Amino acid sequence: MDMSALLGTLLSGNSVQSLSQASGASTQDVQNVLSAALPSLLQGALGQAQNEQTATGFASALQSHAQSDTSDLGSFLNGVDLQDGGKILMHLLGANTNQTAQQVSAASGVSAKSTVKILAMLAPLLMNLLGKQTQNSGGGSSVGGLMSALMGSGNITSILGSLLGGKVPSVSSAKPQSSGFDLMSVLMGLLK
Repeated sequence: MDMSALLGTLLSGNSVQSLSQASGASTQDVQNVLSAALPSLLQGALGQAQNEQTATGFASALQSHAQSDTSDLGSFLNGVDLQDGGKILMHLLGANTNQTAQQVSAASGVSAKSTVKILAMLAPLLMNLLGKQTQNSGGGSSVGGLMSALMGSGNITSILGSLLGGKVPSVSSAKPQSSGFDLMSVLMGLLK
């Protein structure tokens, strides 16, 4: 799988529709959130895979998530543990988690609550797809090497643009909506 295949899977009508149904957001909102968030999430995954302190734990997490059955995407997403999704986001985005979630919300025009829910559902699916890719590699390469090869297979933003007809909101230029945003607080509110 290369980057365009991975992004194509995540942005497919089936994925977007399943995320829409599971999150309660419109398909357009889901697509906007995905296109705004995926570059940051994939860069975070690459960072986890290449960091000596996190690479082993990240490889183990990928292996664990790869075991999940995603053949029925709707069932998989309806069964996603939002707290686990939030923890994945915290690992992938690190200290920038709240700021990135805020920027994704602003860039996509989707409420913070819906953005966080979509991202918390997306994170385990992303880990599943990346984990399956590492399993399919035959174990001959390090996870960091595989992630580098995957990320090096194309510019994420240009691939997203081609898949979405040139409509990719920019997270880096989006202004955070408010300074009181906290991803875990929003997630906990969703779980009540």
